[in-house]
Amino acid sequence: MTATTLRAVGELGMIRRIKDAVSGGPPSGVRTGIGDDTAVLALTPGASLLATTDLLIEDVHFRRSWASPYDIGWKTMAVNLSDIAAMGGVPRWALVALALPSSVDLTDVDALYRGLREAAAPHGVVVVGGDSSASPSGWMIDVTLLGEHTGAPKLRSAAKAGDAVAVTGTLGQSAAGLALLEAGKDSTHVDARTRNVLEGAHLRPTPRLAEGRWLGDQAGVHAMIDLSDGLTTDLGHVCRESGVGARVELEAMPVATATNEAARALGVDALEWATGGGEDYELLLTCQPDAAAVLSRELLAATGTILTVIGRIEAQGATVTYLDARGNPVAMRSGYQHFDG
Repeated sequence: MTATTLRAVGELGMIRRIKDAVSGGPPSGVRTGIGDDTAVLALTPGASLLATTDLLIEDVHFRRSWASPYDIGWKTMAVNLSDIAAMGGVPRWALVALALPSSVDLTDVDALYRGLREAAAPHGVVVVGGDSSASPSGWMIDVTLLGEHTGAPKLRSAAKAGDAVAVTGTLGQSAAGLALLEAGKDSTHVDARTRNVLEGAHLRPTPRLAEGRWLGDQAGVHAMIDLSDGLTTDLGHVCRESGVGARVELEAMPVATATNEAARALGVDALEWATGGGEDYELLLTCQPDAAAVLSRELLAATGTILTVIGRIEAQGATVTYLDARGNPVAMRSGYQHFDG
């Protein structure tokens, strides 16, 4: 009888399968990869090491009723790549820790690693190790991603009073996609193309690595952060770490047509998704105000990605004020935080 589950092949069989799944030619900088107690890696001379990790847990970060194993692998890698992008760095190596029930089919494991690998490969990232464990209930995947930076990383603590606040791309697509997934295909009047775009933004986000590297090389850019928990939460991080406040013009918020269409169908304010929805994995930056127009024009030429100024940094306090078209303050809900409620 052919073994089809983790219980049938055991831990060693799973490790051999994973090693085969991620192996290729000798990757750059890897002296020893999967198969020993630790990976042995060679940094580029003069580079600083970047390290980040994100843990994704079933029914907290994803639901298997709509996220395929491939989607789960892709997203777990993408959210880590986004952290390296926010530093203006270059991702290099990944360690994957995985806990699964022993009843999981091996084809699902293969698909998960294919998602991890295909999200990582365009950026030259290779899986060099990790760990595996049986889970009594549910899937848990943790990626530790190592990268390099040969200059000065863009920190969230470097915003300055008077800076422009800008974001790449559009905001709210991931939250709109999640809302559509939760509502189900038969409950909303949203065309298939719009649904695919928005659900894809949630299930397989695109990390802004090329944009992060380009922006990271610009002297006019001061602080950067990726929008993982929502604009309200992540801009709040920048303000607290930098000891500044901010004003955001809601009318300037870049919201895609597809997001507005889904909002109308579901009876939701699209700005709520754009400010508090989270998981867009766009980049938020602060920059010298007189550099913003040039950065916007040249980023578009270099990467094809828009950059939109949505507000400014202020010297007073560490609070963020959101203003409507008439300049009146508007209360916006905070983004996602674990352990709330």
